Formats: sequence, C-alpha cells, structure tokens
Amino acid sequence: MPCRARPEGVTSGHHRKSEVHAGQGRPGLRELLAGPVAGCGHLPVVPMPSPGLLVLFGSQTGTAQDVSERLGREARRRRLDCRVQALDSYSVVNLINEPLVIFVCATTGQGDPPDNMKNFWRFIFRKNLPPTSLCQMDFAVLGLGDSSYAKFNFVAKKLHRRLLQLGGRALLPVCLGDDQHELGPDAAVDPWLHDLWGKVLGLYPVPLDLGTIPAGVPLPSKFTLHFLPAAPRVCSEGQRVAGTDPQGPPSERQPFLAAMVTNQRVTGPSHFQDVRLIEFDITGSGLSFAAGDVVLIQPENAASHTQRFCQVLGLDPDQNFTLLPREPGVPCPARLPQPCSVRHLVSHYLDIASVPRRSFFELLACLSPHELEREKLLHFSSPQGTVRLPAHGWSRPRRLPVGPHPPDPSAGLLHRLLSAGPVQVPLWVRPGGLTFPQTPGTPVIMVGPGTGVAPFRAAVQERVAQGQSGNVLFFGCRLRDQDFYWEAEWMELEGRGCLTLFTAFSREQERKVYVQHRLRELGPLVWELLDRQGAYFYLAGNAKCMPAAVSEALTSIFQEQGGLSGPDAATYLARLQRTLRFQSETWA
Repeated sequence: MPCRARPEGVTSGHHRKSEVHAGQGRPGLRELLAGPVAGCGHLPVVPMPSPGLLVLFGSQTGTAQDVSERLGREARRRRLDCRVQALDSYSVVNLINEPLVIFVCATTGQGDPPDNMKNFWRFIFRKNLPPTSLCQMDFAVLGLGDSSYAKFNFVAKKLHRRLLQLGGRALLPVCLGDDQHELGPDAAVDPWLHDLWGKVLGLYPVPLDLGTIPAGVPLPSKFTLHFLPAAPRVCSEGQRVAGTDPQGPPSERQPFLAAMVTNQRVTGPSHFQDVRLIEFDITGSGLSFAAGDVVLIQPENAASHTQRFCQVLGLDPDQNFTLLPREPGVPCPARLPQPCSVRHLVSHYLDIASVPRRSFFELLACLSPHELEREKLLHFSSPQGTVRLPAHGWSRPRRLPVGPHPPDPSAGLLHRLLSAGPVQVPLWVRPGGLTFPQTPGTPVIMVGPGTGVAPFRAAVQERVAQGQSGNVLFFGCRLRDQDFYWEAEWMELEGRGCLTLFTAFSREQERKVYVQHRLRELGPLVWELLDRQGAYFYLAGNAKCMPAAVSEALTSIFQEQGGLSGPDAATYLARLQRTLRFQSETWA
C-alpha cells in the first residue's frame, strides 16, 4: 500500500518518514486481512491534490449525526468536497483509499459503540489488520459522551488509539464532548472544530480565487423535490411504517406493529408526573429479548401538530412528491417512501415538536431575507446564543431517556396511547446497557430512584424465577403514596425472602433523604456484599446529580468500612467499574 508523506507541522501520534515507496496498486479486502501490505520505501514525494473529506459517524440519538452534517456544511463553505455517512453504511475496506477522514462517535451504555457502527467496530479491531493499513490517511476523532458514565467517551478514545496503531496520522487529539457541560458537547466541539479547520486548510488551502462561503449565505441544496400533479397509487401509510409480518427480526427499518394490551398509570392521581406502565402483545413478532433490554418505538407527530405545521407553511398535506439527490453518492433519507405524501413526511419523519438544535437556527438564518432577523438567528446558532435560548422559551436540547421509560407527553404516539381504544404501535428491541451475573449465588445491589427502577424490575423478576435470592434494591422517590412504583410487587417479593428493599422518600421529612444517604447508612452491608461476597453494583436513573452522589457515597463506605485511603478507595471503585462489577445506565 502506498504511504504518502504529510506536510511538516501537523501533530502525529507516531514518527513518520519523509519519503515513501509506491506499491503496485491498492490491496483488496483479502490482502488487507491476510497480512502485511507492500512497505514504505524511497520514491520522491508527489504533491497531493485537494482531497475529498469523508465524515463517518456512529450515532445513537442523533447528536453525532447532527454534528457530522454540520461538519459537512462547514467543509462545503471551505470549498472542500465532503461525504457524510453512517459508519455501518460505509464499506470499511475503502478506508485504505481515503486521505482525510473525520470520525464522529457517540458512546453508549458501558462504553459500547452505537448500533450503526457496530459492524465497523468489529472490523477495525480485527487482530490480523496490518499496522500499515491506514498509513496514507489523515484523521481526527470527535467523541460525544456523558461524564456521568464511568467509561466517558470510551469509543472515541479507543478508536483514536486503534487508528494510530493502523498507521493513521492524527491531525488533532481526540475531542471529548460532554453532555453534562452547561453548554453541552458544543463547549468542547466548537474550539476543536476551529483547530481542525486550521489543520485541514494548512494541508489543503482554499484556492485564492474562491475563498470561503460566509455564514448566512445558503449552500446549494442536496436534493430536488418534485410535487406530483396527481396522487399515484401507493401502499398505505401504515404499511410503509411497519408490518405485522416482518422479514427477519423487527428492526428500525422494519418495526413490528404490536397491539397495546394495558396502559396503567403508576403515579398517584395528584402527582405532577404521569408515568405509565404500557404492555404490548408481541405474539408472532419473532422478537427475542433479555431482562433490561430496551423497547424502541417509532415516533409519530400528533395529527393536530401535523395539520398546523402544513397550514403555517402553506402545504397541502395530501400532495405527493418525489425526492431526488442533486449530487452523486448522496442517498435519499432511509425509509422514506418514493413517492411520499406531505402528511406522511411531516407525521413520521420530521421532528416538528422538538427543541431546535443550533443547526436549525443556522438554516433559518440562510433563508431569512431580513438582515436583523438573520443576525439574531445566527446568534442563536452560536454557543453564546444557546445560553439565551431559555429566555425565549427554549432550553438546550437534552438526550432523551434510553430504556423502558415514558415518552414525551407531547408526542402524537403517546396521545394515541392515552386516548384511543385498540391501537397498534411500531416497535423493535435492542440490548440494554446492563448485564447481570450468571454465576449462581452472586448477589446484586441495585440503586434505582424514580423511573431508574424500571430495568431492575425486569432483572429481579428473572433472577427470582431462576432461584436467585441475593437481590438488594435501593429505591427513592418523593412520596410513598404518589410515586412508589410497584410498591405491592416489592412488598410481596420481600415477604417471600426474594428481595431486600431499602427506600428513600425525599419529601416526607424536613430534611431531604436520597438513595445515597441510605447507602451510607447501610455502609457495613454494602461493604460486606461488595468486598466479601463479590456482589455486582448497578445504578440507573437521572444523570444530573445522583450518579456522582452515589459514587461519593461508595468511596466514603470504602474508606470507613474498608479502611482504605482516599486514593485507594478511588482505585477500588475504578476496579469495580473496569471489571463491570459497577455498571450504570443514566439519562439527562
């Protein structure tokens, strides 16, 4: 494989020779996997033309994709050709031909890659890939994570190291975006992107006669939309969303239409939160799942919101259209039927009720004909502008809860669930972030305040069915008679000796009592279970303050009950996390 030299002054994770040897052609997949490729040698360096930039993303909730599309727009403004693709939709063997790649990766669960990069992840870590596989590639890795998790941005960090091992040259240190920061991931992403473009343009300068396209000037559209004069015969919208007889296991591309069986409110009638336990009939679905797995539901906007949206924009919801790419290699949006009605597009594909992202204001600024309005919209698309959004009725977009938690009450699908009679819901399943020990007799400690208790309910049910009695649950809520989820079930299991339950009702006394306080009170038991009985510790719930408070409680227990020093207590906790004896699933 040819290994080209890079201009001086660009940070690399390893030494790079200034001369290269050109191999006879590029290796295919078989050669890439079979062994070393033709090495580097001594032919003169040939100047490289301005390359196409490739942005590959692994995204679970859409943030990484949004950042990747922003990268694509910024590249086009700098006159760089740019492709943006999900990692698993890209043929990974072609990386040997890519001169410039930006990877944008989220981290999920216990340091896991997102669903749409798992195939890539398995490939890139094959042990038989030669160390010169990517020696022609400049790269940068942008990570999106949550510092409330033990393995913060683990995927981005590990990918960065692996690309260096395979011969790639890092333009920059890995970017570590943090959802817990006041400004969200943008606090780290924005300065990193500023440095990135400096590196890229240093390698591949913009031609002097072109210059960059300034912000506020609209970029050429990627698609053309053609309205059809008459409605053609197409399959029904329900058939295009999901089917009752899917080919293979249900998935995001082909969900299963499941009938709702029960819809039970589990909070008290006077409680400000409406939390629901909803059960579905999945007979004939082919779904398989384990305790703690996650049910995902295809969202849908309310009919009234869809109608209002069309009215404001002057669209006929029954009008049909086709969407065609304007550039080669640009695919149409996945699962969008061709042709499609405006109503179907707005109902099932556009998130018209969400809190706007920065990219939304950036796009509006390009479309606004009014200078002052355009300046205000550009301000809202900046990091400083996001701070002022709450004053205008918006808050910073946050990651939605992942797992068996109630959806947004404003969503059209939930409205149907709450108001209809029989209803069918398109859904599929993906693995959860928590794994429980299979060794008989291993106790587990579960801390699940509020809706964080949901995955533990499934785990306890399964462990009890298997005859496992070492189940310790710390549950916290506001008031016993309002949001003590599944109280009767816990009491029954405790009476049978299958569960040990500790509760914290924060609003039933003058001083608020939370689960971390109960942990400290039960410090001797916690230490006995963890240190002497090899228990596993699990945490699920809101990511704001609770995870850090629980971790502090544990380190205090290790010091007080185990006699460890501060540093040794921190090391003990880190070892539990590293060996997966401490696992967490939290959300903002």
